Amino acid sequence: MKQDLKTRIYGILEPGDEDSKYFDPFIMGLILLNVTAVVLETVDAIYTPYARFFHIFDVFSVAVFTVEYILRVWSSTVDSRYKDPVRGRLRFLVTPMALVDLMAVLPFYLPFLFPDLRFMRAMRLFRLFRVLKLARYSDSLQTFVDVLRLKKEELLLMLFAIMILLVISSSLMYEAENAAQPEAFASIPAAMWWGIVTLATVGYGDVFPITPWGKLIGSIVVLLGIGLFALPTGVLASGFAEVLAKRKEDRKMHKYRCPHCGRYIGDLGCSVEPDDEGP
Repeated sequence: MKQDLKTRIYGILEPGDEDSKYFDPFIMGLILLNVTAVVLETVDAIYTPYARFFHIFDVFSVAVFTVEYILRVWSSTVDSRYKDPVRGRLRFLVTPMALVDLMAVLPFYLPFLFPDLRFMRAMRLFRLFRVLKLARYSDSLQTFVDVLRLKKEELLLMLFAIMILLVISSSLMYEAENAAQPEAFASIPAAMWWGIVTLATVGYGDVFPITPWGKLIGSIVVLLGIGLFALPTGVLASGFAEVLAKRKEDRKMHKYRCPHCGRYIGDLGCSVEPDDEGP
């Protein structure tokens, strides 16, 4: 009886399961309303007259998310990957989505441990972490996660290249402009602000080179920035094409959703082999 209840609850909580067809829209709507509430609370004309309503809604949302989190931890042993009652649940607790679920409720409870008013004000914004819970229920967001997982090595390599270029360009600009503009280029870390906005091709115009060498360095950095920031776009586009093509092929082969993770069997992040599940 207990195992049947646990399996039923697991099915309700897992996206894509037949039992979750009512729970998924409810929790997605609650997440979107929470994000809207966090945004509206920054508008004094709206928040002040309805402060009590916002507080009641937050308490209700935290109660729902807390119960959901506890039930997910309790029923996680239904998944064969976490079947051990202790070690399995510990492994589940450190999975990315379990950490997101924890961050969705943690801002509400932390002020009770740290009653500093400034800390409480800062933690209010951390409630926006609740929007990350949508990744579990949205195929589009899950596709983006799969693309990042597929291309993580290429993206990390490009990030490393950008950081190297930022340090080199900022150092050269500091040497070229420090004497002429000691306030704008007071140090290499200060010059990095110019490097970031120039590499990103934004160029706010608040800091710019005035010496001939500085202008030459700036011109080179602008050209490198255009090419360097175009590379991740191509990598992500390639990743999306690969993931979507694989899913399209899987659907043509009548592949089914994994009962454990909600993804299509054989997709990235699914531990079930295609031959393990049938129609």
